[in-house]
Amino acid sequence: MRLKREFFEQPTLRVSRNLLGKRLVRKVGDKKLVGIITETEAYCGATDKACHSAKGRTARTEAMFGPAGHAYVYFVYGMHWCFNVVTRKIGEPEAVLIRAVTLPNGTLINGPAKVAKYFGIDKSLYGEDLVKSKHLWLETSSLAKSTRPLKYAQLPRVGVAYADDYAAKPWRFVLK
Repeated sequence: MRLKREFFEQPTLRVSRNLLGKRLVRKVGDKKLVGIITETEAYCGATDKACHSAKGRTARTEAMFGPAGHAYVYFVYGMHWCFNVVTRKIGEPEAVLIRAVTLPNGTLINGPAKVAKYFGIDKSLYGEDLVKSKHLWLETSSLAKSTRPLKYAQLPRVGVAYADDYAAKPWRFVLK
């Protein structure tokens, strides 16, 4: 079942944790790509120095200021796309970066640039409504529906050393 808007409107750390075990689905023509989300990273708005929205509203960050459940896709290092899910309410610019997924054959796609590349996520999906899209969405999985709580590690985020105290925040979640 596809995730509803209310799922994404929750506090960002909760969404980041609760995305573990969910399915990322991308449809390109007749081809459907699917992976189980195994690693996420939370970015908690204007006060979070690692969050893009900490520098204010720009053309790049506009999607983060909109409704929850939309895609925030951005380009890094002049060569890679990264895919985030917008959380919270309109005007609260927060998001969750999808860092890793496991494919049905057991292959781990680790690293946000690799995830975006594998799923063909680029600028064309910037702002995509993940609740209604026919091209990109998130849904529950048998793993996420389990009555047993998922086991995960909570770790510092990666690649944000410039963010002072926010670099050490344990806002990265990894499915065990």
